[in-house]
Amino acid sequence: MRLSSLFTILGTFIAAAAISLVSAYFSVGMIETASKADVLNELDREGLTWAEVDTNGLQVFLIGTAPDEATRFQALSTAGRVVDAARVIDQMLIEEPEDFAPPHFSAEILRNDAGISVIGLIPDSTDRDDLMRQFREIAGSAGVSDLLDVADYPSPEGWDAALRFAVGALRDLPRSQISVDAERVSIKAMTDSGESKKRLETALARRKPETLRLALDLTAPRPVITPFTLRFVIEDGTPRFDSCSADSEEGRDRILRAATRAGLEGKATCTLGLGVPSRHWPDAAELAIGKVRELGGGSVTFTNADVALIALEGTDQGLFDRVVGELEAALPEVFVLHATLPQPAEQKDEGTPEFIATLSPEGAVQMRGRLSSEIARQTVDSFARARFGSGKVYMAARVTDDLPGDWQVRTLAGIEALSQLVNGAVTVTPDQVIVVGNTGNTEASADIARLLTGKLGEDAKIDIDVEYMKKFDASLGIPTPEECEAQIVEIIGDRKITFEPSSATLDGSAKDILDELADLLKKCGDIPIEIGGHTDSQGRETMNEELSRERAQSVLDALRGRLVPVASYTVKGYGEAEPIADNSTEDGREANRRIEFKLLRPEPTEDQETTTETVEDTSDATGATDSAPAEGTGDE
Repeated sequence: MRLSSLFTILGTFIAAAAISLVSAYFSVGMIETASKADVLNELDREGLTWAEVDTNGLQVFLIGTAPDEATRFQALSTAGRVVDAARVIDQMLIEEPEDFAPPHFSAEILRNDAGISVIGLIPDSTDRDDLMRQFREIAGSAGVSDLLDVADYPSPEGWDAALRFAVGALRDLPRSQISVDAERVSIKAMTDSGESKKRLETALARRKPETLRLALDLTAPRPVITPFTLRFVIEDGTPRFDSCSADSEEGRDRILRAATRAGLEGKATCTLGLGVPSRHWPDAAELAIGKVRELGGGSVTFTNADVALIALEGTDQGLFDRVVGELEAALPEVFVLHATLPQPAEQKDEGTPEFIATLSPEGAVQMRGRLSSEIARQTVDSFARARFGSGKVYMAARVTDDLPGDWQVRTLAGIEALSQLVNGAVTVTPDQVIVVGNTGNTEASADIARLLTGKLGEDAKIDIDVEYMKKFDASLGIPTPEECEAQIVEIIGDRKITFEPSSATLDGSAKDILDELADLLKKCGDIPIEIGGHTDSQGRETMNEELSRERAQSVLDALRGRLVPVASYTVKGYGEAEPIADNSTEDGREANRRIEFKLLRPEPTEDQETTTETVEDTSDATGATDSAPAEGTGDE
């Protein structure tokens, strides 16, 4: 009885334990499934689909490869919001990072009187030792401060070209700051003068690699203008400045506005500089320009504080007296007015005496008219030869004794003014000096006005009609026609402009040479060039002449297609008429098949021919002899 009761009690406990175990098993399974599903759902809502979930009892395992550490932490936080964070077991991996992006390579270069400093980050492929050697060479006795860091990454595209350009620019800029990266070079610098500034801007723009962006900020100190000059003229109803100077931008604007009110049209320039005789310069200039307009014409010339007002011949005396009186009363104290109303000149039997000097585009100078004595003629001749070269001057002036006492001073001043031009003429009469011509200097009119008023006085009557032409501006680096011809020869060298056999069609090998020629000829501008075609002696003469002309035309068409200005170019077919080698040999025939570029020079004038006969060493002045043509050979 007792044993039976014991087994019953034990059986009851065993059954209860079994039931508990089964219940616990199923409960844990339900918890695992629910936890896994809930965590997966929450991860999906957060966009963390890369993460997988596994469970073991109450533990929740996060599995997968996270893109980065921040995303891994986000997955842990998301799972911790669903289940107790203590139950979350992190078994995630971090994706291996790709190669780091290369750093931004750049350099800052500073150059001044103390030397050169350079700071920045450059690629390891840059030859640092060679770079420092170049800096030391540029700095000379001054020091070089090297604050560069190096990174072991390849050079970005354009870096080497940008750095070479920056170093080249540094050579020309002793006071500069240059910033360099692979795509852009920024230059801030101080130049010695306005002329130097313009020249450097042009040179740097031309040397810049095509793919490189260039930011230029060049400044130049204001020049000291002496004498400080302004000359405003209304002639034949047309106003103009022969010279204009101002000490400030505000003063310049006031002066130009006054000229506009007086009828000046188009763009006018006024040089900013130091040396103004009074801070009231713009006031005086405005007043005087307005009075010239009231007179209906004439000129006003400021030379420092001296003011010369010259009315037109025939101006009403009453109007002249009123305008002069008002101007004298209104001018600031420092300025002194000299007013002139010209009277009709008395004509003598021989007419008004004059001296004329002309300067040809080839540099030949011819002088004719009247001089006061043989000594004066020798002085003027010597002065002109010193200015233009002894082999380029022809003297044809005669000596008379009825000239004004200042005639020699006037003629010498006229020749000095002529030397400011590329070509032109100066005419000297007893009451005025007239200068006309072309120049490559934007300040030539102002320089000539200052020169003549300084030599002849502020009340001298001068007439300046000088035209600025870009092709003569040396600061722009535009080659002369003669330099262009020489550079054509250099470009062609021993290469050939070739054609398909017995055809005027250029073959593919001619492309490079024509590209180089086109780049040069675009800079040369509108110059007269003959493109001549030549053949060997094989075949009929008429056929050879026609083929040579067609080949020359093909070259012209190819240059036109490369946007070369060819309006002044001509073509000519010489055929076999002008061989340069023996046609009986293959090498000779090959040499005779060619294209020639020849600069066409003007025929000598009658005066120039007289010059050649009269003066032994003036052959260079005539421009009659062509230099050797530039050649490019072509296959027959």
